[in-house]
Parts: sequence; C-alpha cells; structure tokens
Amino acid sequence: MNSKTISNGILRAIGIILGVALLLFFLYKIQSVITYVAIAAVISLIGRPIVLFLENKLKFKNTLAVIFTMLIFFGVFAGIMALIIPLLIKQGENLSLINIEELQTNVENLYNEILTHFDLHKSDIKESLKESNLASKIDFSILPNFINSVISSFGNFSIGLFSVLFITFFFLKDNKMFENSILTIIPKGKEARWKRSSNKIKDLLSRYFVGLICQISILFIIYTVGLLIIGMENAILIAFLCALINLIPYLGPAIGGLLMIILTTTSNLGESFSDFILPKTLWVIVVIVVGQLIDNFISQPVIFSKSVKSHPLEIFLVILIAGILFGIVGLVVAVPAYTAIKVILKTFVTDNKIVKKLTKNL
Repeated sequence: MNSKTISNGILRAIGIILGVALLLFFLYKIQSVITYVAIAAVISLIGRPIVLFLENKLKFKNTLAVIFTMLIFFGVFAGIMALIIPLLIKQGENLSLINIEELQTNVENLYNEILTHFDLHKSDIKESLKESNLASKIDFSILPNFINSVISSFGNFSIGLFSVLFITFFFLKDNKMFENSILTIIPKGKEARWKRSSNKIKDLLSRYFVGLICQISILFIIYTVGLLIIGMENAILIAFLCALINLIPYLGPAIGGLLMIILTTTSNLGESFSDFILPKTLWVIVVIVVGQLIDNFISQPVIFSKSVKSHPLEIFLVILIAGILFGIVGLVVAVPAYTAIKVILKTFVTDNKIVKKLTKNL
C-alpha cells in the first residue's frame, strides 16, 4: 500500500464524514418540514380506509373521496377545538386575573392541611420545607406569561396546520407517491417484492393508527363520564389531555394520571383537604384505575393482536429498547417502526430462522 492509496482513503473518509455531517445539518434545519410530513403520513394512513371505502363501496371518484375524507377530518378537528378552546380561554382569563398572594396563601394552607391530616406536622419534612422557603421561590407570574406565549404561537400553528392538510391531501390522492419515490433506489428485480411489502406495511399501519384513535376515544369517554359524575371542573378538557398523553406507552398513563390528580388539587385550593380535596382525589384515582384496566386488558390487546400482529411481550421489549435509545420519541414510534421493519425483513430475508419466527403471523 503506497502513500497515494493511503491519501485517497483518508480523503474519501473525510468526504464521507463531511457528507454525513452536511446531511444531518440539513435535516436539522428542515426538522419542522419533516414533522409536517410525518404527521401528514399518519393522517393519510388513518384516512386510507375511508378513501378505499368511498371508492370501492360508494363508487366515489378518487379526488371526491379524498375531499370527503378531508372534510371528515376537518369536522372532527373543528369539533374538538369547539370543545377545548372555550375552556382554554376561560382558564386564560382566570389566570390573568389571579391574585398571586392569595394563591400562595392557599398553597401554604393546603400544604399545612396535608401535613396535619397525615400526621406529618412533627416530621422533618415540614421543617426542611419551611427552611427552604419554597413558596417564595415559586414564580407564579409565569402563568399569565405562559398564556401569552401560547397565543403568540398561534401563527406558527396555523402555518403548520395548513402544511399538514396540504401534504395529507396529496398523500391520500396519490397513495403510491411515497412508494414510487422509494422504488427509484430499489435494485432492479426487487421492485415487485418492495411493492408487496409496501402495501402490507400500509395496511398494518392503517389498522394500527385507526386502533389508536379508537383507544383514545374509549379512554376519553371513560374519563369524561367519570370526571363529570364526581363534579370535576373542565372535565372534557382534562379527559382529552389525559387520553391523548396515554399514547406514550407506559409513561403516558402515569403522566396523565398525575396530571389529573394535580388539576383536581389545584382546582380546589380554597377547599378543606380532609372534607373535600382528599375524597375527590380518591374518586379521581378510581376513574384513572377503571380507565387503565379497560385500556390495558381490552383496548391494547385488541389493537396489537389485530393490527400489528405481535405478541405483547415482544411489543413491550421493543418499546423498552426504543425508549432507552431514543427517549419519548422512541416510545411513540417504536411499534409502527418495528412493524415496518418486520414486513421488510419477511419480504427480503425470507430464509432466516429468526425472521421466520418473528413474522410467522404476518
């Protein structure tokens, strides 16, 4: 090996590193566009069964079927916003008029009542928190500022919404757009196998995302009914947020439950802890437990067995590994990504024993 060969190898390695760095930098700069495309892809997969039903059963033209499907999505979105926005506006008005000193007093009183109720007033907890002067360190003025920042970001949200709807329309209208773009890099002779795997992936993911919508809806109904029965303020908004957060595997239910309990406590700061807040919190916990039992033993098994055709233990391990490697994003995308990988392996690595074992139900 002469010096010229070594130099060429070094230059080639540097070129590859620079190319990868530039690609990553480019992807970082257009991450908002990538997010729009990803959201549009998910929505198009959810809408795909509707478009196919309208075309095959009702004999709609493709464009008309897509427009009708988009109108359904828009109607659902408008309905959700009609429920949530008035509640958010009301909460924003309440926060803007909040008396900071009164709020601090209520928080301190609630803290003292909790210590007294659980017989903790003689423990070191009270003394340590008193020495830390925690209440004085909390900047309650950030609450109105937070509402203002939400309002100021409405313009960016509008641009994102329009972009997602525009991309979704063309994904639904030409459902082979992504497939054909991938075909340009598939070696000749393997196009047919790629088309089969692509169609299989779309079918499985469509069923999976539709199943998630059903899962959210069931949990939302359970939470809403339960919170309304116990007289919780803003029950619809709280139920929707907690049902949506539940999409994050394993962490979502814990975060949603904690959020529901915190909102229950903070919504009744002026009330007695023993006579009002504690009983209501216990009923909220009952609602959470009932919702999670139905979700874990009915909704999720049906979704995973009927859509992605994977064993619950298999799904658990995949989500766990993805969460360790990629955090919250990994938890969310683990199942659809794993499903797509399984289909591709089944199509292109047909003789491998491990692949056969993992994909026997596909």
